[in-house]
Amino acid sequence: MLLGTVLVLLLLGSAGPASAHAALRDTDPADGTVLKSAPRHLTLTFTESVGLLEDSFRVLDPDNHRLRVSPARHAPEGSDTARVTLPAKLAEGTYVVAWRVVSADSHPVSGAFTFSVGKATITAATTDTGPVEDPATESLYNIARYLAYLAVALLIGSAVFLTVCRPPDAAPLRRLLRAGWLTLLGATLALLVLRAPYESGAGPAAALDPSALTRTLTTRPGLVLLARLALLVPAAVLLVRLPRRERPSRTWLAAGAALSAGLAVTWAAGEHASAGIQVPVAMTSSVLHVLATAVWLGGLTALLTSLYRSTSAFPPAVVARFSRLAFWSVVVLVVTGVYQSWRGLGSWSAFSDTTYGRLLVVKLLAVALLLAAAGLSRRWTARLVRAETETVAEERQVEERQAEERQAEERQRERERVAEPVGGPRPPAAPAEPDVPPAGPDVPPAGPDAPPVAAQDPHRSALRRSVLAEVGVGVAVLVITTVLTGTLPGRAAAEAAESAATSGLAVASVTTIPFDVGTPGGRGKVQITLDPGRTGDNAVEAVVYGPDNGISTVPELRLSFTLPAQDIGPIDAELTDRGGYWATGALNLPLAGDWRMKATVRVSEIDQVSETKTVRITG
Repeated sequence: MLLGTVLVLLLLGSAGPASAHAALRDTDPADGTVLKSAPRHLTLTFTESVGLLEDSFRVLDPDNHRLRVSPARHAPEGSDTARVTLPAKLAEGTYVVAWRVVSADSHPVSGAFTFSVGKATITAATTDTGPVEDPATESLYNIARYLAYLAVALLIGSAVFLTVCRPPDAAPLRRLLRAGWLTLLGATLALLVLRAPYESGAGPAAALDPSALTRTLTTRPGLVLLARLALLVPAAVLLVRLPRRERPSRTWLAAGAALSAGLAVTWAAGEHASAGIQVPVAMTSSVLHVLATAVWLGGLTALLTSLYRSTSAFPPAVVARFSRLAFWSVVVLVVTGVYQSWRGLGSWSAFSDTTYGRLLVVKLLAVALLLAAAGLSRRWTARLVRAETETVAEERQVEERQAEERQAEERQRERERVAEPVGGPRPPAAPAEPDVPPAGPDVPPAGPDAPPVAAQDPHRSALRRSVLAEVGVGVAVLVITTVLTGTLPGRAAAEAAESAATSGLAVASVTTIPFDVGTPGGRGKVQITLDPGRTGDNAVEAVVYGPDNGISTVPELRLSFTLPAQDIGPIDAELTDRGGYWATGALNLPLAGDWRMKATVRVSEIDQVSETKTVRITG
């Protein structure tokens, strides 16, 4: 059942594309400007440091021929820039620039803009301007990311539970450790192989190109994944040499702690913490957050496995030890989570105005539910320990009473031997009584048909159910966390919005897209207004109508634009919920032509549909 829950959450979590984290802050020349003389360089500035690809820039001249430009490099201003040198002489007219870079947190981002020399001209490009996102590559890469998160939590959490809580039957946990190690190895290899096509937007077959893998190994994301693979080798040695019965040595514990921290660093070095403000503090916080999450959620899985699969009696002391360990893990999670939320959001309004903020609210609600389940588990743990203590005390009292009875019988026999007359007849011996165990409280019935002790204990059964609920919610939190790492932080979104150009335009293009998710009441239409419906910046407003033609509120609406003739896009409109309608004020469509507008409507947690319609964008 737990595996099915994980698969459903993975599928739901990968239903939509992950947003890249570096947002374009500025371009030089500025988007849409008309210059008197030709520029020598094109410079893009982003909200965080970016990595450059071999094909990061594609520049089309007014006749729609691709220009030969210099290899992309960083400008002297810093690693958050990308620059190419243009030819010495540029013809008069409008130029289209399509770009693609990789965020410092390993996610690719792309877009396009225009500038003109002398005067603006109408473009009708017929030349390839760059790759689009390949859905198969993106889905495979995201699934590998999810599996890596789950595997590292299982590996670290099970190892900590085994060494700190010391369950009597370690065999089920050793199988968990092997499963976590093998899953993390496979997921990391998949991420390494798929890295090149994921960055370039190519299909999965491009992963077979040896030169692509060679290039990946020279980039920071590739080096991070390579370091993770290297750490898995000594981790395997430690797992093989894990003591069978006695407690591990201090050397083993120190090596295990160092390897766990090293694995956590490979996540911090490839995600939000590696870019933005306060990087050293953010990296430390991220490492502690990953470790605390693994100890808590992975330990919960180990506890649940032990409760269900252990072949020997399961002492309540093991549960009590994990309860204390989980408490301190939650303390670390709260402290680091508050800091990371502040760093990612930047303002209170980002909670409602950005996708990152809304996802964070969902995660906080899930964590609150997880804490409630953890509190329930702690109460059942306390009851189990108390019941065990009372049982031990009662058994001790029974043993003391039996000892006193035996001593009284011995004293009676001694008195009878002393009082017996010498040579007289001996009284007949009393018939031997069968050994009957003394009656005591809560003594289980003997015999082959008697249920096991664990099955008769209501506290233990309730603890199993509460831990199972805790694990289920914990997996959901872990998946939401993974999706959150693939979403543009609120602080970066605000910075990009402040830098985006705005224009007041008069003419609007209105398009209606019907949809049907195939469920009762799941029909409707989306009315999309593009203002002005021309090249350059456009304001977008989208209203969802239900089957009764009334305005309908949906949990999510995504809108993207692709120009198939030029392989430009998809360009995400990044709509935000404005309370009754969805809108954005900065959608840039750089070329005239027939754009494919794709609307994805989600009407419930599991029901969504995507519909496509062509819209004409004029010059």
